[in-house]
Amino acid sequence: MSSGLAIVGYGKMGRLIEQLAPEYGFEVRARFDIDNISALSANSLAGNAAAVEFSTPEAAPENLRRLAAAGMNTVCGTTGWFDQLPAVKESVAAANTGLVWSPNFSVGVNVFLQTVAHAAAFFAKYPEYDAWGWEIHHSTKKDALSGTLKKLAEEMRNRGYTREITLTANRAGAHPGTHEIGFDSAADTITLRHTARSREGFARGALRAARWIAGKKGVYEFREILGELT
Repeated sequence: MSSGLAIVGYGKMGRLIEQLAPEYGFEVRARFDIDNISALSANSLAGNAAAVEFSTPEAAPENLRRLAAAGMNTVCGTTGWFDQLPAVKESVAAANTGLVWSPNFSVGVNVFLQTVAHAAAFFAKYPEYDAWGWEIHHSTKKDALSGTLKKLAEEMRNRGYTREITLTANRAGAHPGTHEIGFDSAADTITLRHTARSREGFARGALRAARWIAGKKGVYEFREILGELT
């Protein structure tokens, strides 16, 4: 028997999640977008095991607070709002619900994050190597720099790379996303790159997270639960 799933933000990602949901044991029973978000409530969410939120940076924090207040465990794939994460965590804790958030729900990107972190820790010991980060995404992506590129730089700094990291972003066409981290010296260049072929990897990661968070409490970053996903 399928579990109910609510989708908050019914754009390209929301529609793709709906298309793939049956593969993960979900039936989409509620859809909310800008035209009907005011109807989001415990009553309109009844019968759903989890919600997936892919909206806009401006709308996400309030959507997450309302979902928590309605008793709904949620996966949030919206980026650009993480400065408000502490307040959202408080709302989730107060409601005793669950949330999985991430700058990126691609399993490959999260492995890439770990790879970049290991490389940064190594190159931190060699001052002759400078570092850069670059990305390209489709022209309709709202945030630039993306949450993923910012997270890559944060992981590098956390692993001891304290020198400047030059970060740049391009927005053009329909590109689903490429992230590149490089280390350069007078002797050589090392480049690490992740290229998404489509949005499907992000949608599948979000659905795996939704299946995992259903019935759980607390706030988790996607990469923290990778080892527990099926």
